[in-house]
Amino acid sequence: MSDFFNQGWSVYIAATTIIGLLACLALLIIAARRKVIPGDDTTGHVWDEDLRELNNPLPRWWMGLFVITVIFAFAYLAFFGGLGSSKGVLDWSSSAELATDKVAARTLSAPLYAQFASMPAEQLAHQSKAMAMGERLFVNNCATCHGSDARGGKGFPDLTDNDWLHGGTPDKIEETITHGRVGTMPSMAEAVGSEQDARNLANYVLSLSGSAHNNIAAQLGRSSFKVCAACHGAAGQGNQLIGAPNLTDKVWLHGWGEEAVMNMIKKGKTNVMPAHDTRLSAEQIHVLAAYVWQLSKSGAP
Repeated sequence: MSDFFNQGWSVYIAATTIIGLLACLALLIIAARRKVIPGDDTTGHVWDEDLRELNNPLPRWWMGLFVITVIFAFAYLAFFGGLGSSKGVLDWSSSAELATDKVAARTLSAPLYAQFASMPAEQLAHQSKAMAMGERLFVNNCATCHGSDARGGKGFPDLTDNDWLHGGTPDKIEETITHGRVGTMPSMAEAVGSEQDARNLANYVLSLSGSAHNNIAAQLGRSSFKVCAACHGAAGQGNQLIGAPNLTDKVWLHGWGEEAVMNMIKKGKTNVMPAHDTRLSAEQIHVLAAYVWQLSKSGAP
């Protein structure tokens, strides 16, 4: 509760919590006050002609537990800071506990990874223990986007095909995992021109890889490719320094075909690979990078 960006929200949450607990006590008091109908010990509610709700008092044990629960709630809020941005008497927070647990986990696992810290990826790839550890790191941190088989999907690179946006050397892979990547393809709609111009350009891009395309449209779109050449190169072979894809290799990260390429030209795209330096230690990243590197060499996980 300590990460509110506006103090007003903190006050709102605290007030709502306190009012809710007081309302529970008020409800108990109201329910405990029986109003006996003269000559009849029911509430007056009747269902199906003869089913009557009796007006029996609440059990004392139940009332006692209810009161204890509310008191416990107030004590919990006071000690653990559940009232808005209040840190509580114990100054506890889930984020601080998570940080402590991370430090403890890293300290515990550090000796396991330290033995591989000085080994190059080429050597680690033949260490079954290191690759088993790398596989677990991959499943826990990378499989959500790249898939458990590392073959990716639309918008998420296949890590087994040796096609790299930023380079596939162990050092580059380690750099990518550590700092993350942001890839931006700007919208080129205004630079290209009309819808037909975009279609012609899309066909020319398809022709670069020998993919199925309209040859006439491709020839008409050839001159428009100059707006793409700054990033992808005059021959369309990409630029790993800026993460520009190779357009000649039939690897389509965001979908294949005329419509998919046109959509990229007109709307652009921004992809984000998050940094993992706050999640993993340098030694863990080293082992993980070696595991990913060997995937591309073997062609399969």
